[in-house]
Amino acid sequence: MTGGNKKTHVAGASDVKKSRPKVLKSSDQSPHSKNGASTKSNVATKKKHKIGSLYTGVGVVVIGIVSWFVYQGYLETRVNSPLIENKVVFPSSHDFPERYWGSFRPGVYFGMKSRDAHSLLAGLMWFMPDLAEAGNLNLRHLCDQGDNLEQYGWKEHDGRNFGVQVIIDKFIQLETSFITKLGGNHGGDWTARIQVEPRMKELVGQQVTLFFYLTMDDNGKGLLQPIRMIDNMDTSGIDANQSAKFLGLSAVHGHTERLGDFRVSFHHSDQKSIVHTAFLSTTVASPNLVKDALQSGLRLMEDKRTKERHISLAGVLFSKEDTLKQPNFVVHQVTGKLPLQLEVVYESNSFVERGTMLRGEAYDVLLQKYRREFRNQFESKFHFQKKGFSDEEHDFAVSAMSNLIGGIGYFYGSSKVQSIYNKEPVPYWNAPLYTAVPSRSFFPRGFLWDEGFHNLIISQWDREISFDIMAHWFDLMNVEGWIPREQILGSEARARVPDEFVVQRNNQGNPPTFFLVLDAMFKNRPVRDISTLELEQLNGMWPRLVSWYNWFNTSLHGPEPGSYYWRGRDIASVRELNPKSLSSGLDDYPRASHPTPDERHLDLRCWITLAAKVMTSIADIIGRDGRKYQEAFVFLSDNKLLNAQHWSPTAKRYADFGLHSSNVTLRRPKSNPGQPKPDKIRVVLEEPTFRFVDDTFGYVNLFPLIIEILQPDSPQLGQLLLDLRNPNLLWTKYGLRSLSKTSPLYNKRNTEHDPPYWRGPIWINLNYLVVRALHHYSTVEGPHQTRATIIYNELRENLITNIFREYKRTGYIWEQYNDATGAGQGCRPFTGWSTLVLLLMSETYA
Repeated sequence: MTGGNKKTHVAGASDVKKSRPKVLKSSDQSPHSKNGASTKSNVATKKKHKIGSLYTGVGVVVIGIVSWFVYQGYLETRVNSPLIENKVVFPSSHDFPERYWGSFRPGVYFGMKSRDAHSLLAGLMWFMPDLAEAGNLNLRHLCDQGDNLEQYGWKEHDGRNFGVQVIIDKFIQLETSFITKLGGNHGGDWTARIQVEPRMKELVGQQVTLFFYLTMDDNGKGLLQPIRMIDNMDTSGIDANQSAKFLGLSAVHGHTERLGDFRVSFHHSDQKSIVHTAFLSTTVASPNLVKDALQSGLRLMEDKRTKERHISLAGVLFSKEDTLKQPNFVVHQVTGKLPLQLEVVYESNSFVERGTMLRGEAYDVLLQKYRREFRNQFESKFHFQKKGFSDEEHDFAVSAMSNLIGGIGYFYGSSKVQSIYNKEPVPYWNAPLYTAVPSRSFFPRGFLWDEGFHNLIISQWDREISFDIMAHWFDLMNVEGWIPREQILGSEARARVPDEFVVQRNNQGNPPTFFLVLDAMFKNRPVRDISTLELEQLNGMWPRLVSWYNWFNTSLHGPEPGSYYWRGRDIASVRELNPKSLSSGLDDYPRASHPTPDERHLDLRCWITLAAKVMTSIADIIGRDGRKYQEAFVFLSDNKLLNAQHWSPTAKRYADFGLHSSNVTLRRPKSNPGQPKPDKIRVVLEEPTFRFVDDTFGYVNLFPLIIEILQPDSPQLGQLLLDLRNPNLLWTKYGLRSLSKTSPLYNKRNTEHDPPYWRGPIWINLNYLVVRALHHYSTVEGPHQTRATIIYNELRENLITNIFREYKRTGYIWEQYNDATGAGQGCRPFTGWSTLVLLLMSETYA
């Protein structure tokens, strides 16, 4: 068979050869012969085919190149393209008239603004002329730790109608309060009162200067017309010496597109205490420059009649180049003897039947009404009288919550973002953000993972406010399902952030703590008890919740099913002892020493487990298909899989997994004599291996407990509870430290310039989650129920006692607390998640 095939093959080849046509020589071909014409046609056809093929090839290449550039352009724009879903936020702030005006400028000691993109801004500055130093007035304006105020913060604030704040400066005490009043078509009226008292009797009669200003937010357009006091009063009964005092403003008339026509008037309770008034009418480039502009407008002036000298505003002040001379920054100054009171009344011209002006006795009556209602509402929600707390402890809790509510701000602007496809940062779209802030002095802007903790409290106080805050955050979601984790919107916010922290990168996302809020709001609530408005809001949020969940589940997945790791750790860092995981929210908390894509981060896995659980619950409430979320929750909460991926049988604890060495240190390289010392760099003294990061024990190791994934009879739960109460690990009489004393990086600097942050200090947000979980396991039957109950009571009491003691000692709630002494440390006031002490006191966990 083989030979026959071969023979046949050869014969076939011979036949092909014989059948070839005879090739004619050119001399044999006649230009008119049929064969010659045919040959020319064949050659031309071949040429055409070759040229056509060439064009086709070039065309394919060109299309490919164009397609690549188009696709690259598409990838570049994804980071700043908004998600194409209906917005969750109501289209106009006028939809919430009770919250249209408010103290929405948390970064200043006192200020008012509306919830508009280009709002009118009002604010306060002050100083004491008799105590001013050469070149330094100690002018107060922005909340600043460097001012070293003994205390400042809201004593009462309901988020809607009023607020009362006390500011204790070195020699004086200010009470700043405000009331909003509904009416008209443009957001109604408001009145602010500033009452200044001397702190010592011998200071009675000393002078204090108050500046109350009006300006426009970024790119705001409007008219401000100052009305001088002397032009608006009857001077017939006042002698010349007295009239010289009234050089300030009686009012400012104004107009903006959103506010229509309005009038702001200034009122002094006791004219005899007034020493001097003045005003400034000028322009300012942006609101973050108002303090500089005010100081530039100050002059040392002498009264021609009395010969008294005053630090005074200069009046109308425009540059020679300014031909319009239309002010966007107007200031009223009053200098008076202590005690001193100033009332500022904003009235909308569309509010026709307002009755009595909201000042004096009318203000007192309405303020007292709101304060009584506030106290009653606080008790009805948090039940402090039943808990047996003292009046002092009760006032502390009221103030804690009021500072969180009073720290809610309204911002407008765009973030700077970047993806791996962008060579340079690009602007996000302009958008509003209504949000609480962690700290008015140090972090007066929105942080994504902080805001979830904030709203555990806010949602207990006012669900509408909490839904509105979450809606604003979810509307910042891009087409990928990503939300920038830090929001630095507007010139006031941008001016307080170093450039290196401004850009947000889309592979980094903070823990999805809003799922904590939604879980607490709807857990154990029958659908019949959920209002129609809440159901509408949940339905509106649903597409964005789906995109958010998908971003976490797909962008942060690890190499194995059920594994996840935080992106953004610097694999090339040489100065960090342990490269930070900023996106986790735990910054310098120790992870695997050598970042790789093979890491498994325990806390992130638990966060996504929580997200799957809550998505299942919400889907059930609003009638959506939640089967895939239910399946994900069952898969991720399986204790066997959890133990296989994260339980270290050697150390008997849950842990991260990755390329890790326990033996790393910071050392300074040698330098030549006379040269500056180089920064310390990391030195690895033991080669890393893939292993559990079980030489470390801290908050991350507790996450299966925190998210309540563990079965009540789990032996791992029993071991965690034993370790939790061990003083050599996390337990202190002030709360749980963030990292155990036995961990290699306990209280170690991450660089020689960066002090330890999550490497020992006590943080209230994670302590609250642990207390909440202990409360859960104390109510569920199992072998560990009794131990969970005992630890719950001890830990809760330790935290409350220490936070309250430090508040009495220092006047502040702090960012963190020292694990050795309990002393408050970090920034102050930190009335963000440290305010969770309120929920610890009221035992509110759902």
